[in-house]
Amino acid sequence: MESDKYICVRETAPQNSVVIIDMSMPMQPLRRPITADSALMNPNSRILALKAQLPGTTQDHLQIFNIEMKAKIKSHQMPEPVVFWKWITPKTLGLVTQTSVYHWSIEGDSEPVKMFERTANLVNNQIINYKCDPSEKWLVLIGIAPGAPERPQLVKGNMQLFSVDQQRSQALESHAASFAQFKVPGNENPSILISFATKSFNAGQIVSKLHVIELGAQPGKPSFSKKQADLFFPPDFQDDFPVAMQISHKYSLIYVITKLGLLFVYDLETATAVYRNRISPDPIFLTSEASSAGGFYAINRRGQVLLATVNEATIVPFVSSQLNNLELAVNLAKRGNLPGAENLVVQRFQELFAQTKYKEAAELAAESPQGILRTPDTVAKFQSVPVQAGQTPPLLQYFGTLLTKGKLNAFESLELSRLVVNQNKKNLLENWLAEDKLECSEELGDLVKTVDNDLALKIYIKARATPKVVAAFAERREFDKILIYSKQVGYSPDYLFLLQTILRTDPQGAVNFALMMSQMEGGCPVDYNTITDLFLQRNLIREATAFLLDVLKPNLPEHAFLQTKVLEINLVTFPNVADAILANGMFSHYDRPRIAQLCEKAGLYVRALQHYSELPDIKRVIVNTHAIEPQSLVEFFGTLSREWALECMKDLLLVNLRGNLQIIVQVAKEYCEQLGVEACIKLFEQFKSYEGLYFFLGSYLSSSEDPDIHFKYIEAAAKTGQIKEVERVTRESNFYDAEKTKNFLMEAKLPDARPLINVCDRFGFVPDLTHYLYTNNMLRYIEGYVQKVNPGNAPLVVGQLLDDECPEDFIKGLILSVRSLLPVEPLVDECEKRNRLRLLTQFLEHLVSEGSQDVHVHNALGKIIIESNNNPEHFLTTNPYYDSRVVGKYCEKRDPTLAVVAYRRGQCDDELINVTNKNSLFKLQARYVVERMDGDLWEKVLNPENEYRRHLIDQVVSTALPESKSPEQVSAAVKAFMTADLPHELIELLEKIVLQNSAFSGNFNLQNLLILTAIKADPSRVMDYINRLDNFDGPAVGEVAVEAQLYEEAFSIFKKFNLNVQAVNVLLDNIRNIDRAVEFAFRVEEDAVWSQVAKAQLREGLVSDAIESFIRADDATHFLDVIRASEDANVYPDLVRYLLMVRQKVKEPKVDSELIYAYAKIDRLGEIEEFILMPNVANLQNVGDRLFDEELYEAAKIIFAFISNWAKLAVTLVRLKQFQGAVDAARKANSAKTWKEVCFACVDAEEFRLAQICGLNVIVQVDDLEEVSEYYQNRGCFNELISLMESGLGLERAHMGIFTELGVLYARYRPEKLMEHIKLFSTRLNIPKLIRACDEQQHWKELTYLYIQYDEFDNAATTVMNHSPEAWDHMQFKDIIVKVASVELYYKAVHFYLQEHPDLINDMLNVLALRVDHTHVVDIMRKAGHLRLVKPYMVAVQSNNVSAVNEALNEIYVEEEDYDRLRESIDLHDNFDQIGLAQKIEKHELLEMRRVAAYIYKKAGRWKQSIALSKKDNHYRDAMETASQSGERELAEELLVYFIEQGKKECFASCLFVCYDLIRADVALELAWINNMIDFAFPYLLQFIREYTGKVDELIKDKIEAQKEVKAKEQEEKEVIAQQNMYAQLLPLALPAPPMPGMGGPTMGGGFAPPPPPMGGMGMPPMPPYGMPPMGSSY
Repeated sequence: MESDKYICVRETAPQNSVVIIDMSMPMQPLRRPITADSALMNPNSRILALKAQLPGTTQDHLQIFNIEMKAKIKSHQMPEPVVFWKWITPKTLGLVTQTSVYHWSIEGDSEPVKMFERTANLVNNQIINYKCDPSEKWLVLIGIAPGAPERPQLVKGNMQLFSVDQQRSQALESHAASFAQFKVPGNENPSILISFATKSFNAGQIVSKLHVIELGAQPGKPSFSKKQADLFFPPDFQDDFPVAMQISHKYSLIYVITKLGLLFVYDLETATAVYRNRISPDPIFLTSEASSAGGFYAINRRGQVLLATVNEATIVPFVSSQLNNLELAVNLAKRGNLPGAENLVVQRFQELFAQTKYKEAAELAAESPQGILRTPDTVAKFQSVPVQAGQTPPLLQYFGTLLTKGKLNAFESLELSRLVVNQNKKNLLENWLAEDKLECSEELGDLVKTVDNDLALKIYIKARATPKVVAAFAERREFDKILIYSKQVGYSPDYLFLLQTILRTDPQGAVNFALMMSQMEGGCPVDYNTITDLFLQRNLIREATAFLLDVLKPNLPEHAFLQTKVLEINLVTFPNVADAILANGMFSHYDRPRIAQLCEKAGLYVRALQHYSELPDIKRVIVNTHAIEPQSLVEFFGTLSREWALECMKDLLLVNLRGNLQIIVQVAKEYCEQLGVEACIKLFEQFKSYEGLYFFLGSYLSSSEDPDIHFKYIEAAAKTGQIKEVERVTRESNFYDAEKTKNFLMEAKLPDARPLINVCDRFGFVPDLTHYLYTNNMLRYIEGYVQKVNPGNAPLVVGQLLDDECPEDFIKGLILSVRSLLPVEPLVDECEKRNRLRLLTQFLEHLVSEGSQDVHVHNALGKIIIESNNNPEHFLTTNPYYDSRVVGKYCEKRDPTLAVVAYRRGQCDDELINVTNKNSLFKLQARYVVERMDGDLWEKVLNPENEYRRHLIDQVVSTALPESKSPEQVSAAVKAFMTADLPHELIELLEKIVLQNSAFSGNFNLQNLLILTAIKADPSRVMDYINRLDNFDGPAVGEVAVEAQLYEEAFSIFKKFNLNVQAVNVLLDNIRNIDRAVEFAFRVEEDAVWSQVAKAQLREGLVSDAIESFIRADDATHFLDVIRASEDANVYPDLVRYLLMVRQKVKEPKVDSELIYAYAKIDRLGEIEEFILMPNVANLQNVGDRLFDEELYEAAKIIFAFISNWAKLAVTLVRLKQFQGAVDAARKANSAKTWKEVCFACVDAEEFRLAQICGLNVIVQVDDLEEVSEYYQNRGCFNELISLMESGLGLERAHMGIFTELGVLYARYRPEKLMEHIKLFSTRLNIPKLIRACDEQQHWKELTYLYIQYDEFDNAATTVMNHSPEAWDHMQFKDIIVKVASVELYYKAVHFYLQEHPDLINDMLNVLALRVDHTHVVDIMRKAGHLRLVKPYMVAVQSNNVSAVNEALNEIYVEEEDYDRLRESIDLHDNFDQIGLAQKIEKHELLEMRRVAAYIYKKAGRWKQSIALSKKDNHYRDAMETASQSGERELAEELLVYFIEQGKKECFASCLFVCYDLIRADVALELAWINNMIDFAFPYLLQFIREYTGKVDELIKDKIEAQKEVKAKEQEEKEVIAQQNMYAQLLPLALPAPPMPGMGGPTMGGGFAPPPPPMGGMGMPPMPPYGMPPMGSSY
């Protein structure tokens, strides 16, 4: 907590995080996961500093983060650990290391700057604070250290004060210190003070002091004299010491806070003690100044955040009365502006004034607390002092002092300004106002207005004199500022008056003002209609329109009248403006029928159409097409329904078909979807307007797919002579009905045949077209169609012409005219179908001569040649362009050999196979297949399902392959046989090829294939082939033989090709004969062979043989397997030989490690020592652990000692019973686990001295403490354990667990030391754990003390009451019982004290008075019969007015006949059975008791009983007072009659006055007159007459005032009516304004008629209620 703004908490569970609590929002903490060792929040801003130790080093890494910006500001790595750090200013971090102090600024990129070295007195101190003064010229570092040996509990405090300017340090004894600034009288510069508190132990005495001294005194200036005071610690706090100091700059008080929660308050100026109290039962470890409250925040060990400050209402009276220090009280009141010293200040002021010390009096008044002397009386005092010549007037001295001290109040400002204005020094006023020295008021503004209006306006604004500000703005004609200001201050001026005022001189300004009013929050203060009428009264049409257009923008329903109004006035005067308004569409709630009529009259037909809602009106207006823009009319049709639109269109066509046709067409185009295309077409057809139909459908055609519409458009275009459009549509459209259109065009017989050509060409009617054109003698169009339009359809034209028996010359000419553009194939088909193919011979030859390579041309020509048998073989073999399939197919039935020629030329495999199979041409087929070398073709012909396969194979073996000289053909054939799975046929074929000295006998691939095929099909031939053949792939064939399990053949192959490794692998892996393998290895003597043999031997478990073989092979690659096998077989000597060989080849940690292990296993420790001294790569740590695990401790000891693994060495020495060496090794290891293992071993060996050495290093670890304690206790070593724990208390790292565990041990084994231990170390104990131990061991006194320390007051109280002989102490029990939470314990305590300590029960009950149920306590005492015993308690709590307490005390008072106390009890406490008590004492023998009974009856409202009892005892005064208080007339009059009967005339007269309000005058006079007591009744009569006379006077006065008010109201209403009539006369005649609400003429029902005359106005008095005149009244 670096300030009163933030608290920063570091959490370690459930995860490392930092929690930041904003003191302004304590319930919304900010949590961030941060793994830092320490975190500090900046005092002012959201900047976080973090500190963390770098792993494996002693260096600290510092970082500063901006939390709001989520960015790192700075970071730095300190070369040494930071033991304390703190924000000394919002911009600077103070860093304290073991030797030095640094400052680190968060600004810029600077690193920490060293400020000074720590002095010797702070060596080995725990730093608890570091501060600097406001000027950062003085620095103080504070630390604490263990106390003197004579009193170790009293912590010693040390302080280092450093001067930055002088670069010097001073060492002092101090526990807490703080800087402050203090202004010494006579010195305008503040002095720097340091206050520090110390508590030391010298010569057997404890000295506690507070010092206040000045630092760096200013030469030649008054200085602060050094002050010191004693700190008085209570006896129970002798070992307590200050831990923090805060100085309140608001009150100039010093707060000294001690560790145990004591607070000392001292005055800074005098070092006078002001207050001392304990503010926390728990130790306080952190404080921070609360500057706004003038106190400080503190955090105690329980986690509570405490705020301590002075009580402003009571501190000054406390100092003046309790401390009797008047001077200090006055100074505190002046410094802190505190109440309580008013009388003292006033008295001192009067004394100074009487002594004519006006300057001192002025200063006192200026500094008076809460301004008690800054009153008009003080100003009057100074004004009354006569001014001496040549001297400054006292009043000016007073004002001058106030100005230097601060701001003047309103009265002072007014009086000073009056003086300045009179002297015409306005500039002084301006300066003072700029410096905010004067308090502005309306009166001050009025005064200044006489000399400066602008300055007065500023004063009015500051004084919030709103009417005056509005008036000033109005005078300046700044009306816009009026609205702004009124909104700011919430003022409502007379807006209507202001608007009228502006309107007279500035109409546009009035519009702007009205608009500003309309935009005010809460709505316009003046009705819009009223504002509009004001404009219209002055014929300001444009201004009224501008205003309404702006305010009516929201288009609200409630503005319908105003919308209609603005349209009306503009349609009458400015129609173009109205048209523009309607065009904007900003209004929608006006009277539409009314506006429609006005638009029609104004000639705005489009607007009229838009507003009419009846069809006759629309028809009437719409025919005025001459005055309506066509586009607007078209748009209007879009707003009509389908039926209305069609009706209007029909009317327009009826009125003027030619003139309106274009509009109708445009409407139909625009809204064809809404109106329906069919309806529009029907409308045009109804009027037989093909022109309209043509134009309408022309726009719709592109978006329509309706065939009928397209046809109608073609028809309309044709009938209107639009031939080009017909041609275009027939060419481009895809949606018309082709058949229907074709028939229409043929029937129409248009002179241009192009539309018909388009239709027939596109939709396949070419024969019909050709027939139509031929029969109509349009041969020119036939030629044009074939040549230009679509030559591709020429075959169809030719076919139709042939069918129509057209001359061949025309046809040939037509064909030759097209030439290459003519598609040959369909032409050939057409001619071939009609057996007229020869017709094309000339055409085809012509194409060939032109170099045509078209396959169809050559196909046709080939067919003609084959048909004519004109050397077809030559054509088939030489022509490269014909299609082999087509021509071959043509030849199959004519000559199959020609078909084979054609198919062979085109590689038509399927067709050739089919034709050869069909005609048994297998030799041709076999030659073709061998030459073809196609795998798919081979697969097809060798397919088992081919019934001709055998014939083909015979021809291939006998003819095709022997004839072939191509290796590729042979290879393809062999591959095909293999693929077809014909191994026997393949072997036969290969033997014939390879073994019979053919051209392929030495072929490498064929030899491989022969052997491999034999392996698969006939293994018996393999060995023979191996011996006869030499040119084959030995390794590959050998591997195949192994896979086929022909192991001997494979061995022969490998041996034949000198593949010894593969050969030995066959012997080892397949034949599985290690002996043959060894024999083979000896024969070949190869390392690789020996390696394979060694691996096999290793697999078979022949470890020694395997090691020998590996050594022969000089193979070190399989050392891991050899090591594993050797360990399993326990052949470590052989393993040593092998590993020595391996080390010469490889450098592996595993080899060296296993060699050491092997040495250890054969007990060759000397070789181990020699080996580890030589260079090696063994993993000694793992080897040592392995030796240790296998109990080879001597070898492990050598290894651990060599590698300095002290932890394992210590454990090893323990196993070897070498405890002293184990302790030495553990010391070097410095590991908690090692210390613990050695400690436990020493305990088991009863080496307690060594065990304690180890234990001290273990118990500082919280997690291991309990385990050590249990280990000792389980072995009965109680004294040794206690000695260990006591030694652990003095350790620097001693923690709470040690203190707690020692307490538990004391509770179990040394109870006499338990209480002392608890009191000494109560703050360092785990109290719940110790509570359980004390409860188990029945240490009740100690248990009670622990419960109190842990705030378990319920348990503490229960323990005391249950075990009172040992645990009870009265003072302690009182402190406990008030803090318990269970209510039942209060009453249990009452029973306890009643039984055991009745003499102290009242003392105890007084403590519980605020907590117990008093009724319950009284019941307890009443049942016990000892009610009088608690009388003092009941008296003390009777103020609570509890029924049981009141009745019990009243009962005691009655028994004691103490009527005074009884009456006092009844008066003050009315909660009891009043009637029961009255009945009980009304017959008491004492008169006063009976008076009390009467008094009770009176309080209970039993008036008759009270009066009767008073009359019985002749207490007439009591009777009269009771009757008066009863308010009952009958009782009072009966009492009068009783006094008359008893002859008590004086009592009669007294009763008349006492019961004056109850007794009727006529009754009193009657009784007095009858009984001759008029003289005694006369005073009553005088009083009665005077009272009623006064009441009548008041009534008359009220009546006169009411009549005046009625007349004034009537006059005001007449003036309003006259003003309204004047406005009505000014309205324009064309646009009469509607009457304002509530106003009207004399003929209107809302007019003002003269009020009826009041009753009694005709000379008669007004009738009173119920028609009866009042008694005794007259006029």
